[in-house]
Amino acid sequence: MKRTISKSAAAALMICAAMIAAAVAIFGVQNAAPESAPALSRYGSSGEEVRLIQTKLKNWGYYGGAIDGIYGSETQAAVKYFQQKNGLTADGIAGVRTLAAMGISSQSQASSYTQSERSLLTRIISAEARGEPYEGQVAVGAVILNRVEHPSFPNTIAGVVYQPGAFSALDDGQFDEPVNQACARAADAAMAGSDPSGGAIYYYNPATSTNKWILSRPVIKRIGNHVFAA
Repeated sequence: MKRTISKSAAAALMICAAMIAAAVAIFGVQNAAPESAPALSRYGSSGEEVRLIQTKLKNWGYYGGAIDGIYGSETQAAVKYFQQKNGLTADGIAGVRTLAAMGISSQSQASSYTQSERSLLTRIISAEARGEPYEGQVAVGAVILNRVEHPSFPNTIAGVVYQPGAFSALDDGQFDEPVNQACARAADAAMAGSDPSGGAIYYYNPATSTNKWILSRPVIKRIGNHVFAA
């Protein structure tokens, strides 16, 4: 026997189908992040960018918590305070404008480097500064990148690292030693825009350096055993 569906039942089925389709569409829109959406550091975030934010804010007196890379309530409050003092929307979110005001490049800058460049930067940091404090390791990485941007040096990381006579680690065998993978975090920080060296393009250990010329360069700061100079 052929079964038939009443008009009212068919209408009800159509309404249910439409409601299900609408719900699926809404759910998909809410849960799909546009590829072009920027990654913002906010409450609940973690990682190297958050660590950079905390370091900057602590140096300026806005933040008194630990430099742990975790965007908790203390970090959020410090960001809001910084935003208020600098004429920014005080929402506690480290967006592009807030990061720019802090002198921090967005995460997209770090992603512009290739894996081979990251590995090379990690290796030279390890070779030159494996025994230095974390800040000093980041500063060494920053000097490499500062040279890339400077007209007096090669314009690639490889060109700077392998420039003849530039780094003693290539001559004394340290460059070929196993890489201290903890230095990868310092490389990531430098590539993300952190520069504890203050824009230096030179560094040296005054206890071991025999280069009289470099001793004449204007000193910017000292971190660990290294002096950073312009």
